[in-house]
Amino acid sequence: MKTEYRIIIVGAGIVGCSIAYHLAKFGESDVLVLEKNYISSGSTGRCAGGIRQQWSSPHNVLLAMRSVKLFERMREETGFDIEYRQGGYLVLSYDEQEAAQFEENVKMQKNLGLNVELLTPNQVKQRFEYVNVEKVLLATFCPTDGHANPHLANFAYAFAARKLGVTILTHTEVLAIEPTGSKFKVHTSRGRFEAKIVVNAAGAYAGQVGSMVNVNLPLESYRHQILVTEPIRNFFDPMLISFSGNFYIRQTKHGHFIMGQGDKDERPGLNYNVTFKFEKDLAKKMCWLLPFLRTLRVVRHWSGHYNMSPDAQPIIGESPELANFYYAVGFSGHGFMLAPAVGEALAEKVLFGETKHVSIAELNVDRFERSTVRETNVV
Repeated sequence: MKTEYRIIIVGAGIVGCSIAYHLAKFGESDVLVLEKNYISSGSTGRCAGGIRQQWSSPHNVLLAMRSVKLFERMREETGFDIEYRQGGYLVLSYDEQEAAQFEENVKMQKNLGLNVELLTPNQVKQRFEYVNVEKVLLATFCPTDGHANPHLANFAYAFAARKLGVTILTHTEVLAIEPTGSKFKVHTSRGRFEAKIVVNAAGAYAGQVGSMVNVNLPLESYRHQILVTEPIRNFFDPMLISFSGNFYIRQTKHGHFIMGQGDKDERPGLNYNVTFKFEKDLAKKMCWLLPFLRTLRVVRHWSGHYNMSPDAQPIIGESPELANFYYAVGFSGHGFMLAPAVGEALAEKVLFGETKHVSIAELNVDRFERSTVRETNVV
């Protein structure tokens, strides 16, 4: 078995596989991806699959807009149908301060070229008659937002990367990383590998991987739970979300409803348990918002993790402390929707020293030494 590579990527979620695919697409296939479990076993396979360009941070808007372009081409590029559907994102506000911020956000988003609009509660009801607009103050809608199947998208990048020559080893846990001057020795449960460059794309475990080389990444992982209903006829086009209301919901290609909410009392840690309280609280909220859900049964319930950064924006780039150690971490629950653009940009940075489509210079970890603006559009 080959043990020396130019680049080793830790993590085979969609971020790691997107980086691997884009490296190979740009001509560098001497790449090894190490995954402790199986492809899409972590945060990617446990997320709701939303793809949103409506953000309060210009960096996130630009990354998401580029990602949408790449999602639109993914079937053609990889040969995979990822169940991509651009039914839009309808964002509801129940808070006066947030509603005022929505107006500022939409101005900024439009200036960046995003097709987005403000909607009154009456306009929401006219367009989406099944939504209860009681207490809604304002809404925004972007028709090119949407959703996809996270597992299929992850495997699309993984299989396409393998086809271009990338090696992916699953059930191979990274135990230690040893910088040795011109290269890294990566010790795993299947032996030792060496590379000139290491990329940390370990999702909820990214902080632990950083600590292996004494690179401090200000990250904390928090459990987030999701539940799924039995299927009904497919009619619900948009992803429906509210930050002040603390919820999101969408209908899958096969008719199921996927929904979730955050928990302000959740403590950091890698907890995969689920609770009946979550089901009860979310069911009550969703049945008030969408009364037709009252007759549906819950068929699945699981948990994953948001790998949170201090400002809820991703940390991407090369470590200022350790040359050739890169990371794409801290996505704060939005790694799936940003993965195509991040994979492309980081591959460009590694191979060419600069990015072509979207700048990631402002997203490196050293931004926390200066002032930073928190991303507020997070559930």
